[in-house]
Amino acid sequence: MLSIKARMSEIIQEQPDDASYEEIIRELAFEHMVERGLDDSRSGRVISNEDMRHRIRTWQK
Repeated sequence: MLSIKARMSEIIQEQPDDASYEEIIRELAFEHMVERGLDDSRSGRVISNEDMRHRIRTWQK
């Protein structure tokens, strides 16, 4: 498994040469969010679709 620093470098290198600072930061943030979600899933920190629907409905009121 790559270290965080190595994975960040890899993501940056994958970006086009004309990528803006904001685009690179967005890609790094996206990668971080995906990894957090996968970690949550692996650890069983999930809720059902029905529970999520209920939560969203309460936000819409």
